Amino acid sequence: MSLGAHLVELRKRLMIAALALVLGMVVAFLVTDPVISFITKPINDIAEQRGEDVAALVYSTITGPFDMRMRIAFSLGLFISAPVWLWQIWAFIMPGLTRKEIRYTVAFVAASVPLFFAGCYVGVMIQPHIIELMASFTPEGAKNLFQAQEYYDFIFKLMIVIGISFVLPVFLVALNVAGVMSGRAILKGWRVAIIIATVFAALATPAADVISMLMLAGILIVLFFAAAGLSLLFDRRKRKRDEAAGLLPDAA
Repeated sequence: MSLGAHLVELRKRLMIAALALVLGMVVAFLVTDPVISFITKPINDIAEQRGEDVAALVYSTITGPFDMRMRIAFSLGLFISAPVWLWQIWAFIMPGLTRKEIRYTVAFVAASVPLFFAGCYVGVMIQPHIIELMASFTPEGAKNLFQAQEYYDFIFKLMIVIGISFVLPVFLVALNVAGVMSGRAILKGWRVAIIIATVFAALATPAADVISMLMLAGILIVLFFAAAGLSLLFDRRKRKRDEAAGLLPDAA
């Protein structure tokens, strides 16, 4: 294909992806009420425990309620339309890949997507505990007035950060498959990995919420050792193939 034909195809696939995103946002906009009820449940729990006038979700602008619904609709629409725009990206780059590259890419996506959503789910699960714990430090006589935009940004960023952290072990396996790092080299850095996972969990969760921090750090450490184990297995299989092909000095 010529450069012009590639650009025409790219425009076509971008339009399809954008249309899918818009349709996903329309569907998501219809379910914003249950989503808002779910993410504001910690605020309602605080209000029930300490009094209705102590904690509340605050909109500081006239368009604040609509803006929050649009933010939620965009985020959910992005997830709902993910199969469509991911396929458009894949269909655009697939003709330029070899069969081996296609196999590796499919395996990478098949492992990354579930892990990312699992990380987002963990973020949603620990979010109420974080908010309730932070609110417990509010002194007597003070009120917790949560700005709607900042409140939603906190929840969304927490989900994204934890979701991405769950995908990092897949990148380690990808580096091993590409021949950049051996499984033994990955496993050798287990001490550093534990420290990084602990520090990341401490930064992603409040300092006083030890349970959430340990849970997140534990999951990341398990994923790291799983990536190291897979890398060692791939190295072993590659070594056996090289020995069978007579590529190693001790093949005889």
